[in-house]
Amino acid sequence: MREILGRRRVTRWARRTAALTCATRWRWPVVPGAETRTPPWRPSRQLRQAVGAARGNGSGRRAAATMACSCPLPDCAVPGAHPLDPPLLAATTDARMVRWWWTNRPGAALLLATGGRAPCALSLPLEAGVGALETCDRMGLRTGPALATPTRVALLVRPYDLAELGELLYARDRVPSSLRFHGEGGYVPLPPTRLPAGPVRWLRPPEGDVPYLPRTEPLLDVLVDAGTAAPDGGDRLAH
Repeated sequence: MREILGRRRVTRWARRTAALTCATRWRWPVVPGAETRTPPWRPSRQLRQAVGAARGNGSGRRAAATMACSCPLPDCAVPGAHPLDPPLLAATTDARMVRWWWTNRPGAALLLATGGRAPCALSLPLEAGVGALETCDRMGLRTGPALATPTRVALLVRPYDLAELGELLYARDRVPSSLRFHGEGGYVPLPPTRLPAGPVRWLRPPEGDVPYLPRTEPLLDVLVDAGTAAPDGGDRLAH
């Protein structure tokens, strides 16, 4: 029983520990996001079976069908993976604030506020993102931290601004909509955040006190090629 309770304590405070590591060790500004919760209603057995059949009967997807976002929107596009209260602009590296946030809301998503002096990110659909990482390895291109959500892969890169990004994209004939850019005013969820469809996890964890972050330019051609081959998700949001 003591071991079980110990594991529960670790799980309960895992996001607070991760948030403090981001804020104090790596100096990445973080903010708590929304949470995923079991809705006050429970879908009927027939509805659960219908949803499971339509979605391939995946256990993660079945769980997602019975989870809701803690925000007021009943049809939230990215449940449990967006800023709520406080807003994104409140993101900080202050240890006291970070500890207070996740002590009071240990289940809150861990969000990295991208841009400024913080890392930016480039993300692709899951399969395309994994393929892009493998291509970078074959080409000898060094990548930095990379994480996977249930639907996407995000590569953290050095901060860039809109002018720099615009110049990089202008030189290319086509940039697929499946490739997304998370810069100033954006965010990405970090492990160990758990979304309705499954956990956010590190594919390549940050290393050392100052994690290496590559520049965007050397990686962009690989990511554009991988994104061009990926299905176009249009304007639908997903994490």
